[in-house]
Parts: sequence; structure tokens; C-alpha cells
Amino acid sequence: MTERQDHDRVGFKPLGEEIVHEGPVFRVAIGQVRTPAGDVLTREYVRHPGAVMVVPIVDGHVVMVRQYRAVIDQYLLEIPAGKRDVPGEEPATTAVRELKEEVGLAPGTLTELASFYNTPGFCDEFSYLFLATDCVDVGSDLQGAEEEDMTVEHVALDTVPGLIASGHLIDAKSIIGLLMARDALGGQGA
Repeated sequence: MTERQDHDRVGFKPLGEEIVHEGPVFRVAIGQVRTPAGDVLTREYVRHPGAVMVVPIVDGHVVMVRQYRAVIDQYLLEIPAGKRDVPGEEPATTAVRELKEEVGLAPGTLTELASFYNTPGFCDEFSYLFLATDCVDVGSDLQGAEEEDMTVEHVALDTVPGLIASGHLIDAKSIIGLLMARDALGGQGA
């Protein structure tokens, strides 16, 4: 950590927050932070339980879903993903559960590729990204209206850069996941 980063880290002091909305997926809070100069900033926070995402490889292709996202009123091509909504459940266990629910697959091998904050400017959602290989069909267990409506698509990894460049793939978690999977697999499908 550089000297400047260390100063920034210890120079800001959280003063507390108030929950203003609590829903089934996340909470919204208004928080105050004291700056190194002594000013008090007010910020809005989204408190999220976290998520997992999985890049499942079957016969050299990624198994993806096209799912409706109400907040943008659009269907998006995405890798399977889901909330970490079971208290105490390990991320890998959540990933296996979500993979089965969404696309009916169980991984023979599950490898963690990365973990990251999705949008730390306002949300504390922390995500775990996995690569699933040697997948076997176990039958899906769709949960909710969006999952029941989604379609499953198989995408060749070598087409990912073109899908991104053309705007056909615009979901950030999927872009990160697919590019990392390509690197992990040496640019090839498994």
C-alpha cells in the first residue's frame, strides 16, 4: 500500500448510517463519513448480501442464459449467477446451487477465478467468480418468474470479443467472467 493510499484509508471515518429501506434483496442506508479535512459527507449505500457467478463450459462452449432484467426493461445475455442469500453458505456451495437452478448443470471441477466489488461507488456487493468444467446434466430447478422465462444459450469462447465489441454482450459480470475464463483456459474452451 502506498503512503497516499494509507493516508486515505485512515483519514476517512465512518460516522454511522440509518437504514431507510429494507427489501427482500438489499437494504438502502444513508451514511455519514468524516473526511480527512474534517468535513462530513452524506452518502447513500446499497447493502447487498453478495453474489456468485459461474462460467460453465460444456463441449467447448459456455452455457449462458438470456434473462429479463426489469430495471433496464431488457433481456441480457449472462453467465449463470445468483445472490448469496443463504446465511453461512460458502461461495462455492452457492455457485453449485445456482448453476443447477439456472442451467441444470453440476460441475466436475469448480475453480475460483476472481472476487471483486461490482459497484463500490454506492454498493457493497462482493462477488465470487468461478469456472465450472467437466459439467454433467442434473436437471434445472428454476426459481421465480425471471428464471422460468429465461432461455439457455451456448456461446463459443472465441466469439466473446466480437460479442462485446458489437454490443451483444453488455453485462459486466459476464464480460469479466468470460474474459477470465478464456485466459484460464488458454483462449480455448475445455
